[in-house]
Amino acid sequence: MSTTHEAPRSLWRRYLDIPLIWKMAVALAAGVCFGLAANVLGWQDWALPVLEPLGELFLRLLRMLIFPLIITTLITGVASLSPQRLGRIGLKVLAFYLVTSAVAMTVGLTLALAVSPGTGLDLPEQGQEAPEPTSVSEVLLDIVPANPFQSLAEGNVLAVMFGAIVTGLALAFMLGSGDDRVQGLGVLLKRAVDGAVELVFRVVRGVLEYAPVGVFALIAAVLADTGTEVLLPLVRLTAVVYGAIAVQIIAYVLILALFRAQIGRFFAAAKDPMLTAFVTRSSSGTLPVTTAAAKRMGVREGVYGFSLPLGATVNMDGTAIYVGAATVFVANIAGVELTVGQLLTVVLVGVLASIGTAGVPGAGLVMLSMAVTSVGLPLAPVGWVAGIDAILDMARTMCNVTGDLTGTRVVAGTERGMLGDPDAPEDPPGGADAGAAPARE
Repeated sequence: MSTTHEAPRSLWRRYLDIPLIWKMAVALAAGVCFGLAANVLGWQDWALPVLEPLGELFLRLLRMLIFPLIITTLITGVASLSPQRLGRIGLKVLAFYLVTSAVAMTVGLTLALAVSPGTGLDLPEQGQEAPEPTSVSEVLLDIVPANPFQSLAEGNVLAVMFGAIVTGLALAFMLGSGDDRVQGLGVLLKRAVDGAVELVFRVVRGVLEYAPVGVFALIAAVLADTGTEVLLPLVRLTAVVYGAIAVQIIAYVLILALFRAQIGRFFAAAKDPMLTAFVTRSSSGTLPVTTAAAKRMGVREGVYGFSLPLGATVNMDGTAIYVGAATVFVANIAGVELTVGQLLTVVLVGVLASIGTAGVPGAGLVMLSMAVTSVGLPLAPVGWVAGIDAILDMARTMCNVTGDLTGTRVVAGTERGMLGDPDAPEDPPGGADAGAAPARE
């Protein structure tokens, strides 16, 4: 009897012991093979109804974790810092995100102008109706929730983040209060939030065990539906986006080297979220894996608890590259030569639009529509881009989370006590704000 029960348990234990990256790599390769076979052999009628629910289940499990993770990590991350330290970290993170987004869009525009994707395609008579662009003032006002519970129900990420940051600040002031009663209540609240963070991460580890199944289903469904028949102009656009993203990742490597971070250790920790982002196409959905990678790098919660949830919403370097390249693609189809002023407008609109665009699959189409309309181009060609958006979305989302982790690692390395030994406890003796210098990687 015992042998019968121990055999399945042993197999399950062996499965758990296999690194996530290998399980996901096998699932990715199997999904590619099966998806192409299903497209060639005409299995879509029975394969897609089976694959799509399995992939959707994985995405829903990840989305289920987004708001609990954002709320708990932001509150405890902000509360663990003094207001002075939070101000420095916040400014550094925001400056890094804005600068790299502007650089990314410039890279995308430059490479697209050199390759000229879109030549050879005629302007379609009717295109996909674009989402209604949101004004900058509306984006800024939506950050402050009139009803926090409504923001949660509607999935307003920025509003939820604002509420969590304000709550974390209030808790930080309670912990630093001179009133013993208020400080004692703050300590109790901080312990409760820390416990909630641990609870969420245990759920995350359970969800990630389903990841290989979700990866297989997502990749196989996309390839079974689209196959390999893509027109040459669309192939050029894909090559431009992927090439520009490769350039952007090289830029991350140079930035990490400039701040004396070990490149091998960084990508050893970043490979899981990069692959997860590639197959799920969701920066927000990858947030649990990205957070775990930051912890493996030795980054303290005072940095990653703020930078990663913020980056999943506002830092979209890969999407900026996509918007720049796709805008040139649309202009070529319409036979319009973009002026320098129009190119600068595309860069500005793309960077500002990233603030109000959620890190979920397909959000890049909203940014593209805003950029296209800002320079007076027709929206109809957006429908062509939408046909291959899933393929482009994989690479740009991977770039997005790589940028988030790069910014997190760089900022942590510039703050005393915010970067330590990955094998050490989360808080070093004396607390995160102790005067010890950060450990060098």
